[in-house]
Amino acid sequence: MDHIQAIKKDLDVQNFPTLKEAIYQSIRKSIILGAVPAGTRINELQLAEELNLSRTPIRFALNKLADEKLVQRIPGIGTEVVGIDQADAREIFEIRKALDALATVMAMNHMSEEEFQELKDLLERGDVYHKNDQVVDLTESFSEFNEFIYEKAAMPRLKSIVHELRTYLGYFRTMSIFAEERRTFALQEHWMIYRGMVNRDEMQVRLIIDEHLEHSLTFILEEMNRLGID
Repeated sequence: MDHIQAIKKDLDVQNFPTLKEAIYQSIRKSIILGAVPAGTRINELQLAEELNLSRTPIRFALNKLADEKLVQRIPGIGTEVVGIDQADAREIFEIRKALDALATVMAMNHMSEEEFQELKDLLERGDVYHKNDQVVDLTESFSEFNEFIYEKAAMPRLKSIVHELRTYLGYFRTMSIFAEERRTFALQEHWMIYRGMVNRDEMQVRLIIDEHLEHSLTFILEEMNRLGID
């Protein structure tokens, strides 16, 4: 029953447009932050009764999490949390270092002055979200920053490869975003990447991306240790 209390604690119906989205985000956050650990079995009916809801938004949330591979549906048993471990984190970040560096350099070489301004505008919106503690909007702006760069790289196959990693990337981004200090540094690092791109300095861009992702990995591993995730 501890996992139900954790989901209740993270439930925030004010910041999401629909109840089913709020339920989904609540369960997802609880899994990502380790409050509902890998191996936990979630009973759809029991959770609905405890939250005093119909099973419809619960089923929506669990199906969406199953698509993201954060939970698995086991016939005859129910829903079990999968989670992500430290070995996953190390592997994914090594892949990201290579792919992000390639995408950013390619984007840098293709982008127009107008597109650099679009990227700058996106970063400035992120600064506002951070200042106003709009964590959900800031999370979305971080995703948009990365998506913008991959789009401008004009390498559809590379974008397709990264799409396969979206669950992991969202998992780690969510884990990072709830820590104010990491949010602050991540924004600063995004600005540094932007400036390197404007200067069309490939060496600087590659170095900053490597440092940015190494800082993120270090933070993630520390969080996983704190949460007891091996």
